[in-house]
Amino acid sequence: MSLFSSLSVSASGMAAQRTRAELLVENMANSETTRTPEGGPYRRKDAVFTAADQTSPFSAVFQNELGTGVQVAEIVEDQSEPERRYMPGHPDADPDGYVAFPKINPAEDMVDLMGASRGYAANVAAMNAIKDMINRSIDLMR
Repeated sequence: MSLFSSLSVSASGMAAQRTRAELLVENMANSETTRTPEGGPYRRKDAVFTAADQTSPFSAVFQNELGTGVQVAEIVEDQSEPERRYMPGHPDADPDGYVAFPKINPAEDMVDLMGASRGYAANVAAMNAIKDMINRSIDLMR
């Protein structure tokens, strides 16, 4: 695999981790949302990753190499039953006084967000290492 293909692989990882982080932040921001335009409480969203072939426009000129990166295959919504809390004065309470809240654990989402942040940072470090290798190769050719 060429160095340019390696850059494309790391870039795909960064894009996937960014999407994951955006969804986790959206989940935490809506952890108390009881009413959505679709009706009912907010539903937790998760990104599903899959392997994907990556090509680099630079490496395509020199050779036909593929690297395997990652992409977001789909975004799935949690279909489990919402958490019910007894709050008879709430505007969204049912006739029994229960309000449906999203089934979100903010502590779990924070840990997942830290993992996404570290995955993103690892891809940045890999890209910097590849950039340094390219620069040193160019310096050797001078």
